[in-house]
Amino acid sequence: MTLSTENLHFIETTKALQEAADIFSKATCVGVDLEADSMFHFREKVCLIQMAAGDYVAVIDPLAIEDMSPIVPVFEDPSIRKIFHGSDYDIRSLNRDFDIAIQNLFDTELASRFLGVRETGLSSVMKTRFGVEMDKTYQKKDWSKRPLTPGMIAYGAGDVLYLPKLAEILDSELAACERTTWVEEECLLLSGVRHQINGEAPLFTRIKGAGKLDRRSLAVLEELLRLRLLLAEKKDRPPFKVFSNTSLITLSKERPLSMGRLKSSGALSPRQTSTHGSQVLEAIQTGVEITEEDLPKYPRKKRPHFHSDVPKRVDTLKAWRDALALELKLDPPILLNKALMTTLAVTNPSSMEELCAIDGLRKWQIAALGQGIVDTLHPAA
Repeated sequence: MTLSTENLHFIETTKALQEAADIFSKATCVGVDLEADSMFHFREKVCLIQMAAGDYVAVIDPLAIEDMSPIVPVFEDPSIRKIFHGSDYDIRSLNRDFDIAIQNLFDTELASRFLGVRETGLSSVMKTRFGVEMDKTYQKKDWSKRPLTPGMIAYGAGDVLYLPKLAEILDSELAACERTTWVEEECLLLSGVRHQINGEAPLFTRIKGAGKLDRRSLAVLEELLRLRLLLAEKKDRPPFKVFSNTSLITLSKERPLSMGRLKSSGALSPRQTSTHGSQVLEAIQTGVEITEEDLPKYPRKKRPHFHSDVPKRVDTLKAWRDALALELKLDPPILLNKALMTTLAVTNPSSMEELCAIDGLRKWQIAALGQGIVDTLHPAA
């Protein structure tokens, strides 16, 4: 499959977008991919939308187009299949920026996993299925910068060019091993994910390793994270590019209160210390001065107390699941993850009726695995 100048269309106006939307509205399936700028800006945004149907490929520039509404019906039309590869982030981004709710999603990365494919990245799949080496030249580019070069536009188009054909191949293989409904249900659930904001939760709940800190260190970390957010927004940079999580964890533990101690901690670079050292020391001081009764606590879920038989049931289910996964050539958690096995072990369903009442089980899991689960938990005497 060759991408030519005749079938590649760069869309920069609302009029051109309407023309592209008219073409896509007549298609039965459309390959879709996005490029965003999360590595370069404080508030990430969709910077490019690539779409392909038949020999028509459109690279849409939402930063240049005032009104993106013409393309929305294509995404929300249930008669048009939208084909993504690894769609979770893309679905959330389209919802966040354009209030799009995707109907009739097919995720080729998800389908590949349900076929037992080990390397499911787009580059690996393209090489295995089509012998195509994906261009990675612009993989880490700032897609918010304009103008886009012809090479960048072609790069974006290359990500969707093969998706419709790939979906056809995966459809055939899923049907052959009777897993079509498995992927359809998973894709339907995946299409419902939405962009979320953490709300009132402390900032430190998003930082790996914060749960191991004492309460005073948590207070200092929270102040440092607030400072980082303010600086990141002012600089229009991702927070991790202002101060790393590792640096802030170190400062929270050591809590230097002088410039000399801050420098000797080695947590910040000389440039960071020179530019923001005073603000960092003020944030640390604020955290240090918080009264004992006002110190934050890391929110922890209470571990449920299980009957002694529950761990044994989990082990029994795991052994059965692993053996079945090996037979089906699938990654075991695809069949049943740890949380679900624990739920099953606690509820201990002894019939299909009891099994069907358990929250969290997919319909395909009940149909394909249900009787096996019941028989494993309650083997015939």
